Amino acid sequence: MALEIITSDSLSPLRHGFFTRKGGASSGIYAGLNCGYGSRDQSEVVKINRSRAAAALGAEAEQLAGVNQVHSARAVTVDAPTQKPLPEADGIATATPGVVLMILTADCAPVLFADAEAGVVGAAHAGWRGAFDGVLEATLDAMESLGARRGSTCAVIGPTISQAAYEVGQEFLERFLDEDPEHQRFFANGAAPEKYQFDLPAFAAWRLREAGISQAEWLRHCTYSDPDRFFSYRRSTHRKEPDYGRLAAAIRL
Repeated sequence: MALEIITSDSLSPLRHGFFTRKGGASSGIYAGLNCGYGSRDQSEVVKINRSRAAAALGAEAEQLAGVNQVHSARAVTVDAPTQKPLPEADGIATATPGVVLMILTADCAPVLFADAEAGVVGAAHAGWRGAFDGVLEATLDAMESLGARRGSTCAVIGPTISQAAYEVGQEFLERFLDEDPEHQRFFANGAAPEKYQFDLPAFAAWRLREAGISQAEWLRHCTYSDPDRFFSYRRSTHRKEPDYGRLAAAIRL
């Protein structure tokens, strides 16, 4: 089965893609293109999957640059493929042609950035905590340090958990309202008392626009509700599965 890659006209003509799980070598609960070494999948199979993803962007696996994702608000710049140990961060930027930035998600928002005019690209892993704490803005800061301008930078949010599938509790809601009462707009009432539905992609897009970039969009794919195409941490938890695969998103100059 061929790889399935979701792209955006906003990031063209730069080579980029949000990969679905289709076309990979993994099996079982990881069936498809699991690109996460942090999973308990066979490392050799994950290596094959990552090589396939890199090849789809016209690169070798040795050109990939990533970070040790820890749900932080930290972003780093790189000018070469990353070597182990990976830096602890959740955003990454480069102005070096040939370096392929890759981040991994399984419900959190994968965000790809580009200032094509300046020749700078970025990628971020933004779960609720990272987005709340400022990882998107930190990634833009990292891009600016390489010559990007926010006014000419666009950002695209790939497959992530949608509001309809993201139930949270009262404490979660209060954390956001304590920061800014206007955050109420990103919550809807849930099916049970003191349960709410959080709109992560809308929150991320709002943070990006508030940060002053030229364009921010969500591609409107829900990881939770489409098991044939996407891995989902929350869906795996609800199914009581022992682990879950990781989706890749990547961009290069």
